[in-house]
Amino acid sequence: MDYISTRGRASAVDFEGALLTGLAPDGGLYMPSKWPALSEREARALGERPYAEAAAGVISLFTGDTLDETALQTMAAEAYSGFSNPAVAPLRQIGDEDYILELFHGPTLAFKDFAMQILGRMFDAALARRDETLTIIVATSGDTGSAAIEALKSCERVNIVVLHPEGRVSDVQRRMMTSVIASNVCNIAVDGSFDDCQNIVKSLFADEAFVKRVRLGGVNSINWARLAAQTVYYFTAWASVAKQNEKIHFVVPTGNFGDVFAGYAAKRMGLPIGKLGVAANSNDILHRAISAGDYTPHGVTPTHAPSMDIQVASNFERLLFEAKHRDHDALREAMESFARDKTLKMDRTTLHSIQEDFVSAAIGEQETLDEIARHHDVAGALIDPHTAVARAAAIRLRQEGALSGKVVTLSTAHPAKFPEAVEKATGRTPALPAAYADLFDRPEDMCKAAADMVAIKSIIDRKFSGS
Repeated sequence: MDYISTRGRASAVDFEGALLTGLAPDGGLYMPSKWPALSEREARALGERPYAEAAAGVISLFTGDTLDETALQTMAAEAYSGFSNPAVAPLRQIGDEDYILELFHGPTLAFKDFAMQILGRMFDAALARRDETLTIIVATSGDTGSAAIEALKSCERVNIVVLHPEGRVSDVQRRMMTSVIASNVCNIAVDGSFDDCQNIVKSLFADEAFVKRVRLGGVNSINWARLAAQTVYYFTAWASVAKQNEKIHFVVPTGNFGDVFAGYAAKRMGLPIGKLGVAANSNDILHRAISAGDYTPHGVTPTHAPSMDIQVASNFERLLFEAKHRDHDALREAMESFARDKTLKMDRTTLHSIQEDFVSAAIGEQETLDEIARHHDVAGALIDPHTAVARAAAIRLRQEGALSGKVVTLSTAHPAKFPEAVEKATGRTPALPAAYADLFDRPEDMCKAAADMVAIKSIIDRKFSGS
């Protein structure tokens, strides 16, 4: 399995190359040169396996000769053994044709654990084989950072740098990152938005001398291995819900477009998925793009669902690449135009291609709180604000006729990660699991910096290069 850059000016790499590099050197994102093809029977056989076995089977379709299924079986068994629910990704029925896929039973209580836990083991194996070390840099809007730190803090050959927007993640999210005191972990609070953090990461990858000096890699959802791991729960959820080859819809709360693109990848592999519903909050660029072809940032508005407070979704480039029929030149021209003009208006053919697979809705702040309250009243359960955005979007899309039949909503975080919003909506404060009962008593370790690439480089050099 070879991986090519969306922008067409980087050499193809194997899975290990895409894993260790993250962003392609031409600024593009790695994509499989062709999609693995499964029959519906093969897709069901994979989805009906126990979760760790399903993960090994699905991910092996992307690894080629780099990692065989036997090695992946061992990694997956270790990665998912620490999840608090034996089903790993349990599915709850909440209506005649509505389901919630719980993706918050991992060690940091968010869906990012599904990819990060197995990526840590992949990094260990690849770096040991090469006798190399790696500095991982992560921009986080809340959950990726803690999941990456938890997965990589014990890796002997990996240093990890996490940038988070200061004051724009919940206290629980921040402390899950900054209370991990380890010599290979560096937390940086950036005076800016998540988009500022993400732009700094992209700029660092464009600095070839710096990349070579610190041996830079990434585990944001720009890293294809992340998305490969996240396709798995679409298979297991579909197999649990679908009768025979029935098509199932999925609604996904998303800011950076990685989780929902994993669903698109599963569909391209042959999984019978109907529509993929993109649920946005007040930062509605993805809804405007999918519904009207207008991909224009309007500035980031802080919301109760901070992991979605994003205006430039990195993985949207992957969808544009597919919608433009993998025309590297057309994609590169579009992204260069977007970087220059800060706007992208899709042509009718591209938009129509996207709308064949995707529908979308944007949910406001009060609607988010109302859905947390409504779900609590009707289902007797607490949900976090990101899940509430997705549930409200699923209900609206049904009402508008965009979705019918069985709908699975992805629940991407534990409600205890966002206690203020949940308490405001329901009057109840969700309790943290026992493993985090003392979270607010733990010391924190982080430094602060301006939203400036030079300042961030200086911190990384001092921490890990001794310069």
